[in-house]
Amino acid sequence: MSEITCRLIRHEDYSELHKIRIKVFVDEQHFVEEIDDMDDDCWHALLSVDGVPAGTARAYFMEDGTCKIGRVAVLPEYRGLHLGQQVMTYLEGEMRKLGAERFLVGAQVRASGFYAKLGYTAHGEEYLDEYCPHINMYKPPFTA
Repeated sequence: MSEITCRLIRHEDYSELHKIRIKVFVDEQHFVEEIDDMDDDCWHALLSVDGVPAGTARAYFMEDGTCKIGRVAVLPEYRGLHLGQQVMTYLEGEMRKLGAERFLVGAQVRASGFYAKLGYTAHGEEYLDEYCPHINMYKPPFTA
């Protein structure tokens, strides 16, 4: 049985996180603008399997107190093990400790079912991010 661990990273070396994100978003999905200036303003979760980095996500607080989670990525060789769910659950829990009550993800439309299973509800119109359809999803559901 594999040992799965998560840890929270902030203002540390992001090289392991960046390797995962580049492999998933740049190499696999052909995004261009992956590494940005937001990383220093975010909390990052790094999920490892038997000590090997396998998944990541990042979060930050918006002006209204909503916590936005993004850059959720699991390396292809580790998919199918529910690691995406584990990294999301871990990061949500850590952000709740810091005061988050509501979460937002800008989900790729093709991944919206994954987020729906985690309790997120779509709100608003689809939009393009680097030519990829996205939709905002909230947990708990958005209320005006």
